[in-house]
Amino acid sequence: MTQATTLKPAPFWRVKRLDEMSSQEWESLCDGCGRCCLLKLQDEETERVYYTDVACRLLDCDSCRCKSYPDRKAHVPDCVQLTPKTVEDIGWLPLTCAYRLVDEGHDLPWWHPLVSGSPETVHEAGVSVRGRVSGTEDEVPPEDLEDRVVDWPVRKVRGKRRG
Repeated sequence: MTQATTLKPAPFWRVKRLDEMSSQEWESLCDGCGRCCLLKLQDEETERVYYTDVACRLLDCDSCRCKSYPDRKAHVPDCVQLTPKTVEDIGWLPLTCAYRLVDEGHDLPWWHPLVSGSPETVHEAGVSVRGRVSGTEDEVPPEDLEDRVVDWPVRKVRGKRRG
């Protein structure tokens, strides 16, 4: 006699497109890295986007979450609200962004909270902006932003799960 095995259903991000997700599933895709909340500069000629180590005024640089997420547009009118369409259209989402990964047909990495079960693994893996932000847009003058350009937010994360 053989023992029957129960197969777990595939996680929602492997079987659903972004536009098929519930609002709860959509929100849970955010890994809490804070990279999209860094100020970016765009070269007018080449349209290339450069990340800075300066954060939006609403980013809590320790938790890497928005301090006023539900009403952020009232405080930061140009905050980009991610939708399946904007994920497809904007080119500056980090390579590590779950919205981008799912949209491109990739799986989530080990450090994503939906995979690891912990919101801390994004920080442990060195993916988040925790400890890497020089200040917020309220603290760094706009004329200093060009001096604050960094390349780490656009690099892929290499490495395996620790422990």
